Parts: sequence; C-alpha cells; structure tokens
Amino acid sequence: MPWLGSLFILLLFPLIVTAQNEQVITFESANPFGFSDIINALAEQPSQSVHGLLKFPHDTLQDKKYPLIVGVAGSLGWRAHHLDYMAMYRDNGFATFELKSFASRGVTSTVGEQNQVTIAAVILDAYRALEKLAAHPHIDAENLAITGWSLGGGVSLFSGWMPLKEAITNKVSFKAHLAFYPPCFVRPEDTRFTDAPIQLMIGEEDNWTPAAPCEQLVDLLAPATTISLTTFPGAHHGFDSQSPVVQNERGYSFKDCMFDLTADGEVLMNYLHLPMSGPLMQKLGFLFCVERGVTIGGHPPSRAKALPMALAFMQQHLDQ
Repeated sequence: MPWLGSLFILLLFPLIVTAQNEQVITFESANPFGFSDIINALAEQPSQSVHGLLKFPHDTLQDKKYPLIVGVAGSLGWRAHHLDYMAMYRDNGFATFELKSFASRGVTSTVGEQNQVTIAAVILDAYRALEKLAAHPHIDAENLAITGWSLGGGVSLFSGWMPLKEAITNKVSFKAHLAFYPPCFVRPEDTRFTDAPIQLMIGEEDNWTPAAPCEQLVDLLAPATTISLTTFPGAHHGFDSQSPVVQNERGYSFKDCMFDLTADGEVLMNYLHLPMSGPLMQKLGFLFCVERGVTIGGHPPSRAKALPMALAFMQQHLDQ
C-alpha cells in the first residue's frame, strides 16, 4: 500500500522541519567576574561550557544564509516578552540565537545577586557563540546583531566597548547592538565603542536601571559613536512585557549610582574609588549607593511602539 509510505512521510515531515529549524549549539567560554578579567587575564579564566538555541525561519530547508540576531535575557532569565521579539524576527526572515548563559551554569536568576553570572561572563559567551555561529552553513557571517534586556541590555551595550572586544576576538563583530533598559551607570575612561549602530530603549520611570545615566552615556559617546536613545514616558523596567507592574523587593535599585570604568576594565566604587574586582568588593561598593526594591512591569503603549521599532532597527542594519 504505497499510500502508507506517503502518510508516514507526511507525519514525519513536521519533525524533520523542527529538527532543521532548531539546533542546540554548544561552545567553550569562561567565567570572568569583571571586564578587567577579560582585558588583563582572559587566558587565566576557568573554562565553561555554554549552549544556546539556534532557530531559523520556517523556510530553512532552502539553501541560503540568514542574518542572525543573538538574544540575551535579563537577570530573571528568559521571559515571554523576550521570546516575542525573537519570534517576530524569525517571522521576518532572521535567524535567532537564544543564549543560555544562566542555564549553562545552573542558575535561574541573578536578581539581588549580581555576581553569579556577570555581564562580563555573558559578553564573553556572546562572542564565543558568535565565533562558532559565524561558521554555520546557514548563517551570514557578515550580518550578525545582538539584542538583550536588562542584564542582557548591558551585554548588548558593552559588547560594543572596544577594550573588551579587542581582548576577546578580532574574528567576528556585531553589525548592530540593540539594548533594552541596560545598566548605563558607568563613566568609561576609554570612550572607544564599535562603529556599528547602538540603540538603547528605556522607560523614564525605571528605578532598576535608570534612564538618566543612559542619557549621560549617550551624550558622552555621541561625538564618536553611532548611538541613540529612546525613552518611554510612564514606563518602568520591563515595560515591553505583558506582566502587571509589581514591586520586586530583591532587585537592586541603581538610581543613585555612577561608577567610573577605567581603561583596563576596573569598575570603581562611588566614593572610595576602589575596584569592585570580586564579589566581596562589589557588595561593599553597592553599600554606598544601592537600595533594595524596584518596580518592574509592562506598559502597553510603550510595548506597542518598541516591538516595531526593534524590527525596523534590525531591518535597517542587517542585509537580507
């Protein structure tokens, strides 16, 4: 009965497509605590196996290369609104890569404990992933972008800081950086950032990673960097989610913080100007300016604007 064979193929086809459309990618990274560990001692950092999920649009069986958008979650891990963006990108012809830095290290959240998986470690993860993904037969190595939220926004922003980039790799680069509510509260001594465009989006009412330091950072970098900032009135941290606005008592509010970032990657305390080069020194530094308790939640008007703006940014800067 030939029709049985045809039926079997039809039943199997969705599984084949799924297997083609989603691939777990594993690579070797490390566990630097701070930027200075990358700039000054990258070879000495303990090795760490990291993975992520590579996804293609549904026409991936075509013999072609896709522009790629690397996504980086925030301190709460991957959330529904992060995945909304990634699905939107795939629906419009981009491949996506969901970086799993937390899961790779057995961590679910870093809220209130910003030393378990640091921005420095995730930036290194992102570039090590990019080195592997650039060699993938269905990835266009000339069209690679990064986006992220909160902690992931910091990764998206500071992956463009050239002292870090130069210490990690000269093999691959991001063509665009899109950062949602990133931690901007540093003053870099070395203001060299990537030539690629950087777009920041943040809520005016954000008391977790406040908007004012982002405004100051953009003003500092604008003369030599293609960087822009969009602020959303009435919006809190996580404004692009569909969750109600709530108070998170564990989250650190950095609204009174501004740290100096030295050229060799040391982040200095507000008042003592000592390097926060490890978990203990970081906790000490936070005592001078950080408070517990932040507001987080969605703002429907801002979400409605942010998603199409994000898509337009990627379509403008990645060739398809």
